[in-house]
Amino acid sequence: MTMINLYQAKTQLSRLVATVEKEGGRIVLCRNGSPVADLVPHTPSAFNHFEPDPALAGARFLGDPTVPLDIADWPEELR
Repeated sequence: MTMINLYQAKTQLSRLVATVEKEGGRIVLCRNGSPVADLVPHTPSAFNHFEPDPALAGARFLGDPTVPLDIADWPEELR
């Protein structure tokens, strides 16, 4: 883990990003010696690709989603 001051990081950002990109790892950015941020490799989110639920294939919502629900429409435990 490398620690670097923000002023130095500002002047070497391209080099720091290239280092993280090639070698992985983490670079800690510090302000007055105190860590404030981490520069880490990007990892794709597991939630980028949602698959539709096959049980809902062809389902259509016929209501108006902007109309507030009446209190009777809420389940008893949520009232």
